[in-house]
Amino acid sequence: MMGIEAVQNINRLTSAAWRSFLHIFSRKHTMDRLPHMKFGAHVSAAGGVWNAPKNAGALGCEVLQMFSRPPQGGKPSPITDEVVSKFKAAMREHAIERAYIHAPYFINLASKERRISQGSVDVIRGELERGSKLGCRAVMFHPGSAKDVGQDAGVKMVIDGLNRIMDGYDGSCQLLIEISAGAGMVMGDSFEEIATFIGGTERGDEIGVCFDTQHAFASGYDLRTPETVDVTFKRFDKIIGINKLIASHCNDSKVEFNGRKDRHEHLGKGHIGIKGFQAIVAYKNLSELDLILETPLDDGVKKDMAILKKFRS
Repeated sequence: MMGIEAVQNINRLTSAAWRSFLHIFSRKHTMDRLPHMKFGAHVSAAGGVWNAPKNAGALGCEVLQMFSRPPQGGKPSPITDEVVSKFKAAMREHAIERAYIHAPYFINLASKERRISQGSVDVIRGELERGSKLGCRAVMFHPGSAKDVGQDAGVKMVIDGLNRIMDGYDGSCQLLIEISAGAGMVMGDSFEEIATFIGGTERGDEIGVCFDTQHAFASGYDLRTPETVDVTFKRFDKIIGINKLIASHCNDSKVEFNGRKDRHEHLGKGHIGIKGFQAIVAYKNLSELDLILETPLDDGVKKDMAILKKFRS
């Protein structure tokens, strides 16, 4: 018959084992719940927006970006209930968690031509409505160029345009201002200017930001090392607020630092370099950020995706 001391020893061992099991179980499930970056790419929606998830899945995407209408202009296809159903089914089938819409290239809220500035307001508002129907996370856009009106007037026009876009909007798709590469009098090439746009808009608290590694690098924000990544995003947080950062385009740069041109390159083949992207993926304050590739549309995109996933693991 087992003695009292032996029973007590077994109970202590059992309790210790149980606590160890609970610790491991809890730690594993806590780690499973920890947020981590999702990776995606800009993909074609030719033939219907429901084709975008399939194209994204073929690249190993977890999120996607697309045009919901012709990027150079033209009449968009309507977002009917059937289109919504097919798109959402394709998102589920190909395990794409979130979708983003990139506004057309012809947007210019700072144009001196009323036809263009008002048309830009109408298109962006329309994209927000279309994105809301599709269940998209956000629409990102470039504010435009102030070359015909000057910087001060351009800032006022962008703010006025944002106010008109957001007036009465009650959709679920968020508006994101994308940082620009800083060529000429392009608007939105500095953190300070983006903060001015958001701060000057009546519903600016609802507007977010889409970063772009290449555009930021070309505009003078260094991203080549862990140290410069830290400096850049601390500066972003101080001026705009890291809570405003919803997504980022993930592109290396064909142009040198502060080169003021919009020229994308595959990861590790440009002037930012592979260490910069490794540092971005590892940066703790960006753990919930969606990174979206806009690198040249060739076989290199799959390699870029594999690089990002390797860094995350």
